[in-house]
Amino acid sequence: MSKGGFERAAATGNALLVRVKRNQPSLHDALGAVCDAQQPIDRHVSVDRHRHGRQEHRLTEVFEVDPCRLDPEWQPLIACAARISRLTWMKDTRSGLWTAREEVACYACQIRLDATTVASAVRRHWGIENRDHYIRDCILGEDDSRIRRRPGLFARIRSFALNILRANGIANVHQTLYRNALSLDRLLAYAVA
Repeated sequence: MSKGGFERAAATGNALLVRVKRNQPSLHDALGAVCDAQQPIDRHVSVDRHRHGRQEHRLTEVFEVDPCRLDPEWQPLIACAARISRLTWMKDTRSGLWTAREEVACYACQIRLDATTVASAVRRHWGIENRDHYIRDCILGEDDSRIRRRPGLFARIRSFALNILRANGIANVHQTLYRNALSLDRLLAYAVA
């Protein structure tokens, strides 16, 4: 996220909560230093036990941002920093052993939020990512598309098809596409409904 995005959000009365990645090294390092130098003002711990042998433990910590630690251009734009530490245990179905994967992510926020709100906002973002973008990219084949002339038109057609399926209460898009490919009558039933 660029500084201009933060400024536009502030000008319109909105506030951003943005993950800061290593492609912005000075801001990423400054927020990391803020998180390492002080105790969090709030914490939230959650555990998700997913199906298919996966458990995810998340620790969300919110930190007060000392303006002296940030570049002058970022000082008026960031009110708090958050650090989310994820420990994911995945079970190998062949061996039955659990393997761990750790990840730490830093977030910048324009308003002061509590840890529960930050954790919820980040989880909702990933819900959108998994529900829409993953389906468009992997199942509907948007990333593999070789269409070079007017690709936006075909993206709208994919969106239209996905919206029709969602409006009809379809949860498993992959399975539904397979079934519809086998039966033209089933496909045309969506147009009537």
